[in-house]
Amino acid sequence: MKKVWIYQADRFFTQPEHETAQAKLDSFIKEWTAHGSQLAGKAEIINNLFIVLTVDEEIAQVTGCSIDKSVRILKELEEELNIGLFNRTLISYRDSENNIQLVSRDVFEALCKEGEVNADTIVFNNLVQTEEELKSNWEVPMKSSWHATVFR
Repeated sequence: MKKVWIYQADRFFTQPEHETAQAKLDSFIKEWTAHGSQLAGKAEIINNLFIVLTVDEEIAQVTGCSIDKSVRILKELEEELNIGLFNRTLISYRDSENNIQLVSRDVFEALCKEGEVNADTIVFNNLVQTEEELKSNWEVPMKSSWHATVFR
């Protein structure tokens, strides 16, 4: 099974930031270990907004220490690029023109009440935990995500 962690930025990466972050993540992945065993990991920045870390746990299992190492590198990126990667109060979705929007929970709730966001609006479910879920349940209609129970 391939485990994933999704970190949504609090703003979109610029191209130079994307390149800097990807280079730092690539270096980290080459050295990422769990109790001395090399992890079969991958890091990618998707849509200039999401950092997705993937580990093939059939090769080596992640540990608390290895997860801590990944959090440490992300905190370094936050500091270096002046970007937030741990703000869970922002909601990302695709607008009617298929552009990704990033808004606060309050704004998202207002958009729901106004009807601009509805049950069929595509939202990003950053709670997915496996690569399979990433492929099938990450970008989903709001009615198929946790968003539907929180924002009615």
